[in-house]
Amino acid sequence: MKRPEQELAEIKSMMERSTRFLSLSGLSGVLAGIYAIIAAGIAWYWIYFPLSKWGNPANELSDSDLIWRILGLAVVILALALLTAWTMSKKKSEKASQKFWTSASKRFWQALFIPVLLGGLFSFALVHEHTFQLIPAATLCFYGLGLVSASHFTLGEIKKLGFTQLAFGILAAFFPQFGLLFWAGGFGITHVIYGSMMYYKYDR
Repeated sequence: MKRPEQELAEIKSMMERSTRFLSLSGLSGVLAGIYAIIAAGIAWYWIYFPLSKWGNPANELSDSDLIWRILGLAVVILALALLTAWTMSKKKSEKASQKFWTSASKRFWQALFIPVLLGGLFSFALVHEHTFQLIPAATLCFYGLGLVSASHFTLGEIKKLGFTQLAFGILAAFFPQFGLLFWAGGFGITHVIYGSMMYYKYDR
């Protein structure tokens, strides 16, 4: 016969599975961070080479070819990160014999995508107005808001990751000459750190 505390633990676990998306893969976060660091390195090379000092670009950001290359790179990295997260999270749910596409997972992706989509449109508006230096801040802030919103439907670490992104975004807004550096820190390094924490806590 089960003890009352065991029954309560099982009920709590069932409620969590029905209201929260628990199949989010920590390893996909690590890989997304690596993608972002590589992308930041490529963007730095395009913008600053042969100079090495931040804030003194060797290439003019008004160059439309450069802008479209950077935007194309951003779209590729975003698509790759999302595909990795989707694939690895689905594999994790199958391994745990859990349903991947549930009402909780739908709420999670919706809460994340609305701010991210708005951030993308806002970034295109910044490109249109030639306010390129605020794009890193905008993408970090909107992504951070998306993570904080989506954290209500998944693991608690996502909220901390969201607030970290917001902090990097505010710094990038006040110090736009270091925007790419803050972007690499937010999308790259923090994803690796939090992804590793989630992997060792939930995935192994």
